Amino acid sequence: MKTPKKNLRGGRPLWADSPRIAIRCRSRLAQERCDVVVVGAGISGALVALKLAEQGHDVVVVDRRAPCRGSTLASTAMIQFELDTTLSDLADKIGAARAERAYSRSFRSVRALGDLIARLGVSCGWKERNALYLAGTENGWRALEAEADYRAKIGLPSTFLDGSSLKSGFGIARTGAILSEGAAEANPVQLATACLRAARRLGARVYAPHNIRQAYPHAQGVDLETEEGATISARRAIFTTGYEVVSGVPRAKFDITSTWAIATRPLAAASLWPARCLIWEASDPYLYLRTTYDNRILAGGEDSGLQDNERRDAAISNKAHRLLHKIEDLLPGRRLQIDYAWAGAFADSPTGLPHMSPVEGLANCFAVLGCGGNGITFSVIAADVVAAWVAGRTDRDADLFC
Repeated sequence: MKTPKKNLRGGRPLWADSPRIAIRCRSRLAQERCDVVVVGAGISGALVALKLAEQGHDVVVVDRRAPCRGSTLASTAMIQFELDTTLSDLADKIGAARAERAYSRSFRSVRALGDLIARLGVSCGWKERNALYLAGTENGWRALEAEADYRAKIGLPSTFLDGSSLKSGFGIARTGAILSEGAAEANPVQLATACLRAARRLGARVYAPHNIRQAYPHAQGVDLETEEGATISARRAIFTTGYEVVSGVPRAKFDITSTWAIATRPLAAASLWPARCLIWEASDPYLYLRTTYDNRILAGGEDSGLQDNERRDAAISNKAHRLLHKIEDLLPGRRLQIDYAWAGAFADSPTGLPHMSPVEGLANCFAVLGCGGNGITFSVIAADVVAAWVAGRTDRDADLFC
């Protein structure tokens, strides 16, 4: 059971130059024993490790890279309760009751993350925002109006704006949009490393770089062996390995998709749009954008099924300029220059929901995979689902992610 090594990103992500993203790791590993071992030290692994450590478990975290240097570094950190699949479409796919539970749980999880950040006193650029979902080629204004009504009926803070209201309020020329409360933005690497530090203060040990070569489940737990021959013995193993899918998890559930992102040079605050809400559109591929604490525009999109890493990275310059032109079309009158450009990968599932479940055929092992475009919000949920499983319980929404 070896996790395949992949090139998860290319180019120069904005977060690579952030302060406070280094974390001390233990490099020497011969033999370890613990309650729970978490494989993967990105945002998912960090939140899972912190949750388990806060509940009194003895935790070890191990990663083949330095912490948060995989997919987390490429994240645009658009933190939303809204999924890539609309509530209406998700209801058609998995049933209305389950879809409503998924959206409601996602909404509560964004709030829970804000509460966690406040409790820890984490400095990670966290800022609560509204989100603006624009009519596009996939869903026009009529579909968005019905979607907003559906969300409002189950208690989600979403309101439909017609084209006139959208233009007068935000200066955007589209036929309509959904304005939702309950979103946020953050620096994902600062957030993840802060959670790992908090877990370490509670006794967690972080080892990197160490690559897990094999897992040996047994009646009392599981033994993990590294490529160097070191062993970690634990009662439970949690794989938060992102898109380097663990053997034993059905790979057909996910399509690996390439995506590209840019960050502009800082702008005058007055030149940014009203309320600096998160913006995304109902198109395929869709454009999404947000601001940063230092007044940059951070945007992403141009998604494609391209899976060759070299071709994906070679396309960064072309894709970056396409993104820039899309921003200029959407928000005219601004002088924009690209400062950072990068590429990454994410796992796209048919429902937009991730996979969180015990690994079939590997006793005492649990996988958190395919968190896709809503990765940080799903990682908050994953921490709850994993903590319940480790404690011998079942999270009330665990069935949504199997």
